[in-house]
Amino acid sequence: MAASSSVLIKLLVLVGCALAASAATTHTVGGSAGWSTGQTYDTWASGQTFAVGDKLVFNFAGGHTVTEVTKSDYEACSVSGNPISDTTTGPATIDLTSAGAHYYICTVAGHCTGGMKLAITVGSGSVSGTPPSTTPGSGTPPTTPSSSKPNGASASLQASAVAAAAAGVLVKLALF
Repeated sequence: MAASSSVLIKLLVLVGCALAASAATTHTVGGSAGWSTGQTYDTWASGQTFAVGDKLVFNFAGGHTVTEVTKSDYEACSVSGNPISDTTTGPATIDLTSAGAHYYICTVAGHCTGGMKLAITVGSGSVSGTPPSTTPGSGTPPTTPSSSKPNGASASLQASAVAAAAAGVLVKLALF
């Protein structure tokens, strides 16, 4: 009896880990257009929901950067101090490890002012909050996705519900 309980507990842990890993979403920035000039990333971001554990994939071959900067550097399209992170080779994958506002720009001359900039708000793992706002005249801020659109948060919530139900069943079986 103790051996079967041990096996069920191990199964519970395995199922929980698998569901948690599958709940993360990989967002390809800009969709099929990738990270390039001539794009409007505000529009792309408005259709996404970002959560801790998700990944951003910036597809570019060369001639661009992905630099995470402060809000003021994002608004100014410059890097006045030390960037939070800087990637010069693509494709670049950024792990979203903290909730809150995150700002990305291309530091190649003229690219950020030409639209190669992305502002997102990362939620704590359930549903992300409103996107970061920008000051007047600095561009249009991304908008919050409509609740009628399917998104990564819905899948994450569904996976969490399934994990909770499976955990409950396995715990009951382990105790039986």
